[in-house]
Amino acid sequence: MFLFIFSQGQPNKKRIIFLVVMSLLLISGALLFNRPEQSQVIHVSFPNGTVLEAEVADTPEKLLFGLAFLDYLPPNKGMLYIFDESAPHRVWTKEFRIPVDVIWVDESKLVVHVVEAAEPCSQDPCPWYGPPSRNARYVIEANAGFAKRQGVVPGTKLKFTLRLS
Repeated sequence: MFLFIFSQGQPNKKRIIFLVVMSLLLISGALLFNRPEQSQVIHVSFPNGTVLEAEVADTPEKLLFGLAFLDYLPPNKGMLYIFDESAPHRVWTKEFRIPVDVIWVDESKLVVHVVEAAEPCSQDPCPWYGPPSRNARYVIEANAGFAKRQGVVPGTKLKFTLRLS
């Protein structure tokens, strides 16, 4: 195709150069603006010194699916849901493949409710977990057994630190 266009004469050379430049600009723009976003990670510190690296559920997909479809969750890793307002938020484990602990936390970073070893659910209807007895602003999901190993109970004070990359 290029040989045919080049054989047409001088005006077509300008057109080809223009088209090549525009194509390069479009491709570079697509790569620049459509690159995968880095996930935000919040370090959640527990009173015994353990730190959970919690990926922030900050996209519609993460908010909807969370830890669903994962076959394995590394130790001391989890998901953090940050809600716009404090409320009695409920969660489920639809399409999860691993059991998880679910920890509800209020605006002052106090644990208000814990569900240990919420089982995966692949068939409808799936059970909902919560609501907590008090409103929560955050929900943390971690491997089953995490809450027990860290001694997490209602009233436990947590610390959140944004990890800068």
